[in-house]
Amino acid sequence: HVEVAEMLDLVDFEAAAEVSGSKFYYLKNAAAMLELALVNYAMAKCAAKGFTLLTTPDLVRDTAVEKCGFQPRMANTQVYSIENSDLCLAGTAEIPLGGLYADKILEEADLPVRMAAFGHCFRTEAGAAGAATKGLYRVHQFSKVEMFVLATPEQSEAIHEELIELEKEMFDELGLHFKVLDMPSGDLGAPAYRKYDVEAWMPGLDRYGEISSASNCTDFQARRLNIRYRPGADSEAAAAAKGQEGGKGKKKKAKVPTRFVHTLNATACAVPRMIICILENFQQEDGTVDIPAALQPFMGGMAQIAPPAKK
Repeated sequence: HVEVAEMLDLVDFEAAAEVSGSKFYYLKNAAAMLELALVNYAMAKCAAKGFTLLTTPDLVRDTAVEKCGFQPRMANTQVYSIENSDLCLAGTAEIPLGGLYADKILEEADLPVRMAAFGHCFRTEAGAAGAATKGLYRVHQFSKVEMFVLATPEQSEAIHEELIELEKEMFDELGLHFKVLDMPSGDLGAPAYRKYDVEAWMPGLDRYGEISSASNCTDFQARRLNIRYRPGADSEAAAAAKGQEGGKGKKKKAKVPTRFVHTLNATACAVPRMIICILENFQQEDGTVDIPAALQPFMGGMAQIAPPAKK
């Protein structure tokens, strides 16, 4: 993808290295439009599925990072910290989305809460090495559309399947060749109870590369963020509380205890890796790159990226 992008004048790694350092990049010309098209396509798909759309802060307090299950100030961390402050650069919109509902009590009838956010992601990529570090595959900053859901424990497994199905629908529409992996326990991060990874074929790497994931974190994050809900009148918890009523004298109505929600997250679109897939899988013999039909309305009708005209 690096060779294709440079031939089409879509990216500048050298200037970015001078200005910001390695693993940064400038997107140019049609690639700048392609980033916005991918974001708008993903946001539109999520909106059509009933997600509330948001944009999120790039800076978050380190307590929010920790409560979501990440280690902001440990050795070899992937998190950038701001010196002499309690702020960090967000590695994913999952963190500010979780913080949005911290210390809140929701009504069961209002669940699930489905959110989709556009945000910038910052990662140190500490310890990263190998061929995948060249180009857009591992970078320090990128745009991403992230889905985040608050649900009851009874809803969360079905919603996890709903999230991965939405990801598959989008990648099918974009014409990608991909596979879904049900990840083993040893490969899960601390918050995840179960996680699917989606890997798409990347000819430049001669292998499949991760483009997305979908995780059910059950109540791991909710306990730390203190996000709870009040069970409805028809719930088992309410029935159990009602069973405790009675006794001699005046009856006292039993209080229904609150419960922790389950949180789920899924990547709708990680822009740089989607650009890799498009440049490498849709290049033509004449040097042009076809734009997937689903993205063309978001590209002003552009159907193909051609080499720049010679001045």
